[in-house]
Amino acid sequence: MVVKENIDLEHVLSKFSLKRMFYVKFLSLLLFSGVTNSFYNVNYVFAAADVRYRCKYPECDNKNSEVLNFTFDNGKCTKYALLNKAEYCSVENIDLSRGTSCKEWVYEEKGSFVEELGTACEDWKRTLVGTVHSFGYMIGLLIVGPLADKLGRKKLIIFSGITAATMGLGRSITSSYWVYVVLELIEALFGDTYSATFMLGVEMVTKENRVIFITLMTASTALAGIVMALIAWALPYWRHFLRAIYGPSLFFIMYIFLLDESVRWLLIKGQKEKGKEILKKAAEESRVELNADNISIKCEDGSTKTDMVTLLKITFRSNKLVLRFLACVCMWITGIFNKYTLLINSVELEGNKYVNFGLTTFSELPASFVLGFVLKKYKRKMPLIFSFILTGIFCVGQSFVPKGNAWLSLALFLIGKFMATISYATVYLYTSELFPTYTRNTMHALCSSLGRIASILAPQTPLLIHHWPGFPSVIVGGLSLVTGTVVIFMPETSEDVLPDTVREAEAIGTKFGPDTCTRL
Repeated sequence: MVVKENIDLEHVLSKFSLKRMFYVKFLSLLLFSGVTNSFYNVNYVFAAADVRYRCKYPECDNKNSEVLNFTFDNGKCTKYALLNKAEYCSVENIDLSRGTSCKEWVYEEKGSFVEELGTACEDWKRTLVGTVHSFGYMIGLLIVGPLADKLGRKKLIIFSGITAATMGLGRSITSSYWVYVVLELIEALFGDTYSATFMLGVEMVTKENRVIFITLMTASTALAGIVMALIAWALPYWRHFLRAIYGPSLFFIMYIFLLDESVRWLLIKGQKEKGKEILKKAAEESRVELNADNISIKCEDGSTKTDMVTLLKITFRSNKLVLRFLACVCMWITGIFNKYTLLINSVELEGNKYVNFGLTTFSELPASFVLGFVLKKYKRKMPLIFSFILTGIFCVGQSFVPKGNAWLSLALFLIGKFMATISYATVYLYTSELFPTYTRNTMHALCSSLGRIASILAPQTPLLIHHWPGFPSVIVGGLSLVTGTVVIFMPETSEDVLPDTVREAEAIGTKFGPDTCTRL
């Protein structure tokens, strides 16, 4: 007679080294998903970038005239009358008292988004692209989050990756502005791979390796930003740029055969045999002995037969989890606003916009490695508190730097972005550790979705610069200081395994810790 032994999933996963083939392949697939998803989120700063243009003056366009240079800065939308058309074109011959709306334009850069999709003198159309993406992403998280909990992490990653590729390539061939906007919206609604990717990774590594995983994901997204800036520099034509960043996402079709589902999710859904098969394969590829036939599962919360709405109701009946949820929403709003406001406004800084964007993104790379160190040494709460507060201090300071101190302003801006990266990445990991397995992706997506209100507002912040250049940084700084204070009242999660039930989630940060429910 064979006696089956209950073995903790965390204990089983600890047998597998991240350096072995199973995890090398598994993490590589997740990192590819993280990189491509980073391409999706802010590519509009290059694809829908502003360009210099002016009204067309047929009588002057074939001449070497100072009028043309003058009108690049002063005549984008108004065509001024010329006093002496027959003689020559000069600034003195411009009658500023007589002007009409432009009907035709001449562009400094041929083939731009502004020219081909007809957004000249309608700047709101350019910024609308970013706002539509952020709004769609916010609503989309409420769709893909619950679907990932219901259908599985793997299926959502594949579906979202292929959807994003299709919509992105579609935008690269359209000649209609409104078709472009609709495709942008559809991609944002259904094309987010990062949320399910992150959950899959967190659930498939031990608590000791979560920090390594978040470090790798943060570093990969930082590299993605640098790569995207280089691609935009090498391929300034927006159609070629979109094809270059969306084409690789067609590889998600291969994930059907290459990517494994979350064993933790399979167990909580009662799909024991599939979970065992994945662990057998992992053991074989990791050269670890594991007799899966003698492994049983013990989990008695009944979630496998309970619908998602009921599970959410159970989650929200807990006062502790409701308060944590509200605090998480606050952290997400601030983290997202900081991330995108600083990134978007980097192209507004003085100098080469590609270099500025690349440097701002590059600041995320060292931040990702510092992140790994501080999360290992100082756990979760202290890095969150100090990264938010320091973001606030540096960004508020940057906004008051006098003109003529460009390098000091840039240095404070980059340090603020550095700290904002640490806080945002920590919030991503921290939220995933606070809620039970059967609603983890949904709760994470709900927090992130409500936080995306900030990403809707972020693309509009460059407009505040016209009133005062320091406005965006002051807003970032103020929000960060307030949020850093909120985190003080949150529990520490680093020493606990991922909770599977509400009771376990409530016990996080206490001396009891969560009782492990997911058993093999």
